[in-house]
Amino acid sequence: MNAVPKLCLAACALAFAGCVRFQPRDLAPEQTAARLESRSLTNADLKVFLEQNLHRDLKNWPEAPWDFETLTLVAFYYNPSLEVARADWQVVTAGEKTAAARPNPTVTPSAAFEPAQGAFSPWIPSIIFDFPIETAGKRRRRMDQAAHLSEAARLNVATMAWQVRSRLRTTLLELVAAGQRSRLLEGLVRLREDLLTRLESQYRAGAISAFEVNTARLALMRSRADLAEAQRLTAEARPNVAAALGLPDAALGQTRFVFDLAPSPGPDDLTSKQAREMALLGRTDILGALADYAASQSALQLEIAKQYPDIHLSPGYMWNSGSTGEHDWQLGGTIELPLLSRHQGPIAEAAARRNASAARFLELQAKVLSEIDAAISSFRATGTNFGTLEALAAEQARQQERIAAQFQAGAVDQLDVLTSQVELNTAEMARFEAQVKLQQALGSLENAIQRPFELPPSVFQSSQNHER
Repeated sequence: MNAVPKLCLAACALAFAGCVRFQPRDLAPEQTAARLESRSLTNADLKVFLEQNLHRDLKNWPEAPWDFETLTLVAFYYNPSLEVARADWQVVTAGEKTAAARPNPTVTPSAAFEPAQGAFSPWIPSIIFDFPIETAGKRRRRMDQAAHLSEAARLNVATMAWQVRSRLRTTLLELVAAGQRSRLLEGLVRLREDLLTRLESQYRAGAISAFEVNTARLALMRSRADLAEAQRLTAEARPNVAAALGLPDAALGQTRFVFDLAPSPGPDDLTSKQAREMALLGRTDILGALADYAASQSALQLEIAKQYPDIHLSPGYMWNSGSTGEHDWQLGGTIELPLLSRHQGPIAEAAARRNASAARFLELQAKVLSEIDAAISSFRATGTNFGTLEALAAEQARQQERIAAQFQAGAVDQLDVLTSQVELNTAEMARFEAQVKLQQALGSLENAIQRPFELPPSVFQSSQNHER
């Protein structure tokens, strides 16, 4: 056999030897369910993850109690929504390899049957190669588009991380607030029970009317109903926290959680004009939309480049098995003639997609602007309301102290003291509810500004292979 066909066969064998082989990876629902059920806050790998991101050693493991900062990292480690966003990013990133690939050459072997007297064989073997050459920078445009799409997918991971943090903040605040509300209502119920007992005693002595007793009894019933509702909310909030973390409810056990209800927004001025402008330009979803627009622009450039046809070089070889055994070589080429179509349709589609991407970006920026303005207004309004109720609670505390002093002096009776304590508890409840609303407004403001929390690099790293 001639050397050229041997070389072609060897090249083909080498190419096929490097092919990737399929490796099955089945999903077993019972195994994945077991892994989900085994997730916990005592995982040794979770401890390593937290230490790396908190930049400190966790000497007392597991943490007791768990605060919002640490739980946010737990959610980044376990939450399945974040894992889905990471997986989608990996899919799009793999597209960069596809975009960078160069078209393979092709080979066409053939044989012609031509019997001739004195020939070595009636068959005339030939082989023709095709080497495609892309023109007008098409490969570079494809790579640019894939890189922009990959960046958009990466930023979507960051956006999902903010959503995970937001959900955790909401559920954790609800849990802690419900527990504290229950404690305040338990105190109020005890005070109203004591107050009702004394009023009933006075009623039996004929000192007061039945109306006053019934009024106190209804107030006690309302407080007991409020306490039952707060206890129900506490029971419901705990599974919600577990879901936000990506854990089964049983994994929380008797774990204690803390949440700082202090009304201050922290060291960063989240309501400043500078913070507002930074959010409008630098929020992860804004940057992701910009990356999507850049990808649509690269796609349009690619379609414009496709107006210019690619070139195909077609060298060939033929062995004429005549009496002399001649070796014939040929060199040819192929180029598309843009006579009937000049690729105007795909160009128009790509241009329309770019316009649509620009419109979506404008819509998103307008939505972000309204979110920021609404969050700032809500935070300022709730801050004012909290300040008013805080001042009222402080005045009520001073009034209660005056009543207690008068009781010690014998100027008032125990009933007056109980009444003042009930009024103080009610004022503290109003102050507490305003404080919770202020924290909710602060959470909305943090989500709109995406400050002051900085996403750690571990947000982009999968942790599913480290579960125990």
